[in-house]
Amino acid sequence: MALQELTRDEAGARAELIEVQAHAVDLDLTTGPQTFGTTSRIEFSATAGASTFVDFLGESVRAIELNGVSLDPATHYDGARVTLPGLAAENVVRIEAVGRYMNTGEGVHRFVDPTDGEVYLYTQFEVADSRRAFPVFEQPDLKTRFAFTITAPATWQVLSNEPASEPTPGENGSATWVFPPTPPISSYVTAFAAGPYDVVRDSVTTRAGEIPLGVLCRRSLREHLDADNIFDLTKRGFAFFEEMFDREFPFTKYDQLFAPEYNMGAMENVGLVTIAEIYVFRSAVPESLVERRALTVLHELAHMWFGDLVTMRWWDDLWLNESFAEWASTTAQAEATRWSSAWTTFSLAEKSSAYIADQLSSTHPIAADARNWSDVENNFDNITYAKGASVLKQLVAYVGREPFVAGLRSYFQKYAWGNTDLRHLLAELEQTSGRDLIAWARTWLQTAGVATMRPAIETADGHLASVTIEQTAPDSHPTMRPHRMGVGCYALRDGRLERTSYLELDVDGARTTVPELAGAARPDLLLLNDDDLAYTKIRLDDVSLATVLANPTALQDSLARSLVTAAVWDMTREAETAATDFIAFMLDVLATEHDSTAIKVALEQIAVSRRMYVAPDHREAARHQVADGLGRLLRNAAAGSDAQLQFARAFAQVAVRDEDIAVVRGLLDGTAPLAGLAIDTDMRWSLLTSLAASGAIGDDVIEQELARDRTSTGAERAAGARAAYPVAEAKEAAWAAAFVGSDLPNQTLVAVAAGFATAHDPQLLEPYVERFHAGIRTMWEGRTFAIASGVAKRMYPMTLADQRLLDATEAWLRENGDAPDALRRIMSEHRDAVARALRAQVRDARR
Repeated sequence: MALQELTRDEAGARAELIEVQAHAVDLDLTTGPQTFGTTSRIEFSATAGASTFVDFLGESVRAIELNGVSLDPATHYDGARVTLPGLAAENVVRIEAVGRYMNTGEGVHRFVDPTDGEVYLYTQFEVADSRRAFPVFEQPDLKTRFAFTITAPATWQVLSNEPASEPTPGENGSATWVFPPTPPISSYVTAFAAGPYDVVRDSVTTRAGEIPLGVLCRRSLREHLDADNIFDLTKRGFAFFEEMFDREFPFTKYDQLFAPEYNMGAMENVGLVTIAEIYVFRSAVPESLVERRALTVLHELAHMWFGDLVTMRWWDDLWLNESFAEWASTTAQAEATRWSSAWTTFSLAEKSSAYIADQLSSTHPIAADARNWSDVENNFDNITYAKGASVLKQLVAYVGREPFVAGLRSYFQKYAWGNTDLRHLLAELEQTSGRDLIAWARTWLQTAGVATMRPAIETADGHLASVTIEQTAPDSHPTMRPHRMGVGCYALRDGRLERTSYLELDVDGARTTVPELAGAARPDLLLLNDDDLAYTKIRLDDVSLATVLANPTALQDSLARSLVTAAVWDMTREAETAATDFIAFMLDVLATEHDSTAIKVALEQIAVSRRMYVAPDHREAARHQVADGLGRLLRNAAAGSDAQLQFARAFAQVAVRDEDIAVVRGLLDGTAPLAGLAIDTDMRWSLLTSLAASGAIGDDVIEQELARDRTSTGAERAAGARAAYPVAEAKEAAWAAAFVGSDLPNQTLVAVAAGFATAHDPQLLEPYVERFHAGIRTMWEGRTFAIASGVAKRMYPMTLADQRLLDATEAWLRENGDAPDALRRIMSEHRDAVARALRAQVRDARR
C-alpha cells in the first residue's frame, strides 16, 4: 500500500511557507469499533496568497473551514491531503474528519483483550502516522503546541503527553478529558492511549521538581507487571541524564505504557512512552531479555532530550536521533545500573548485527539520503541504529568523553525546543574539543561498508619480530578509515588465556606497523580491537586461531571472548571455515558460558549454521550434532539457571528423533522433569510447538492448551503451533491466512509466519518459491508498510537456501525494476542471504 509520500523537498518548501502556532485536537472514541471522530483546529502563519496542504489518512473528511470560509471536501481532500488555497498572513483551519482504527500497530491501534473482552487503544505515529489520527502538518520541523481533548468511556484511563484535568461526565457513560497544550513538539511524538489500563503511580525528584511517574498495562497482565523495577530504572536514568546533559527533564510527567500487539520495542512519545508487552514477563525469561528491557527503558528516556527537546529537521538525521539514544542508554546502563558489562552486550548484539547489515548489497551510509517517507521506513535498520551507535561511541573516544559531554550540554542549551541537523551538533563538538570533525563526518557517516583487520606477524626464536595490521575493504565499498584500536596479547596458563599486555594505537591505511610489540614473546593469542573500540571486523592469525579453537573455554573476559567468537562466526559466514566445525566450536564454548546475551547469540548462530550454512549432505548429521550437544548442555546446566532455560528452548527446536521428542514430551507432561526448569505457560507453548513441528501432536492438544491460556499471547502461540505442523495442509492454511489474507492482527501474523517457516523437512516449502515471487507485489500493494514488510521478510522460504531459490529471486529482481524501493531492498537482502548460504555450503562440503 502506497505511503502517499511526502518528499523532503515538499517538506522543506512547506516549512519555508508556514509556521504553526497551535494545534488543538478533539477526538471522540465512543463512535464504534471501526472509526472515531477527529477534528483539528490549527493556527498558523503563512505567506499571504500561497497555498499548502494538511496531511490526513482516514475514513473521510466531513468539513473544512479556512479562515471562516467553508471548503468542499470533495474537491479539497484526495484521501491523503487537504488542500488549503489562498492563505492569509495569519490563518485558522478547522478540519472535521473520521479516522479509522488499525490492527497493524500503526496510527490508532485497537485491541480487544480475549481474556476479558476489554478494549484498549494506543497510538504509534513514527514516521508518518499521526495523520492517521488527526489532520496535521506531518513533518518533524513544524513543531507546535498540541492540545488534546478526548471523549471516551468514563471508566477508562485516558492519557496523552500532558497530565489531564479531571474528566467531565458526558452522555451514555462517556466523559471528556482536556489536556493542556504541550511545549513545542513534533507531531510524531504526540500520543494518546485509552482503555481500562491498570496504572501504578510514583514520582521522581528532578532538577525541575517532582515529576509524576506512571507504569501502565492492561488489566489482565497486571499480576505480571514488576513496576518497581521499571521505576527504579527510570529514576536511575533521570539522575544520570540530568547530570550528563546538565539540563532538567524538559516535560511535565513521564508515563510508560506497555502496549499490546506492538510492532517495535518502544517509542519515545513525549511524556507517554509506549513499550512492547513482551517486556511484561508472565513466565521465566532469559536475563538477556531483562537486560534488553532495561536498555529500552533508558533508550526512550534519553530521547526526551535528544529527539523530543531538540529534534531533527528532517529524517536524514534519523540515525543521529537513534544512535545517540543507543549510545546514551548503553552508557547509562553500564554506569548507573547492575549491568556493568552493557558494552559487552552491545558488542554481542548491536555491533554484530551492524557488521552483517553493512555487508548486504542494501547497505548505505549512516547519514542516509531520506528523499521521502519510504526511504525513512527503509532505514529503520541496523545501520541507522547499531552502526550509528558504534561510530558515535568511536567519536566519543576520538574527541574525549569530557569534551563530548560539554558539546552536548551546549547543544541542548542552544537548540532547546528547536530543530537541527548534524552540522549543529558537530559545530558544538568542534568548539568543545578543538577537533575538525568535517573530515571525520565525511569518512564515517557518508560512506558505507565495513573494513577487516588482519595481523601479519613475523617471529624469530619465539619472539615477535614484527607485527603489522593490514586493513582491507570490499571492492563495493573500498573506503579505508582511520581507527583507534586496542591490541591485546594473551598467554595460555593452566587452561586460561590471560592478557599479558595491551596497547592502543591509531590504525590508518592498508598497513600499520606496531613497533611496540617487536621483541615481545610470541603470544598464544594476539587480539586486534581488544576492548572493542573500533568499528571493524577482525581476523586471527594462524597461531591465535589454533589456540582459541583448541581452548574454546579459556578466555575469561566476556568482551574478549565475544570478539573472538565474532571473528570465528564471520569466518564461517565468509566461507573461510566450515559451518560444521563452527557448530562444534560454539557448543564447546557454551559449556562454560554464563553471559545471557552471549548464550542467546551463540544459539542463534548455531541455528542459522545448521539450517543454511551446512552442506545439504551434512545437514541431518548436523541436526543430530546440535541436538546431542544441546541435550548435553541442558542436562549439565545448573538447576534454575539462565543457561538451562535457553538450552531447553533451543533443544526443543531441533527435536526430531524419537528419543529427542520423548525428552520434550517428558518435560511437558512432567514424567521426566529437569530440576529447576519451570514448565510455565511460555515454556509449555515452546514445548508444544516443538511437538507440533515434529508431528507428534494434533489440534486436540493445542486446543486443550489454549483453554488453559485464553490470552492474546495464547491465541498467537496456538496459531504459530498450527502453522508449524509438518504437513502441506498446515503450510497452505498459514499461507492463505498471512500472505493472501489481510485480516490477521500484526502479532498473530508474526506468529503464523514463524510457524510457516518452521519446517524440519524444507521440501514442505518448495511449492512456495514460485508462489512467493509471483504474488509478492500484489501482497505489497494491499497492505500497510509495517504489515507488507513483515510478510515479505518472514514468508520468504529462506529455509530452502538452495540454487532454485536464488535463481528465482535474482529473476524477480531483474524483472521488477519498477517495484517499490522498499520491496526491492527486502528482495535483494533475501538474495544476498541465499547466495552467502550457498558459498558456505560449498565450503562445508569440503571439510
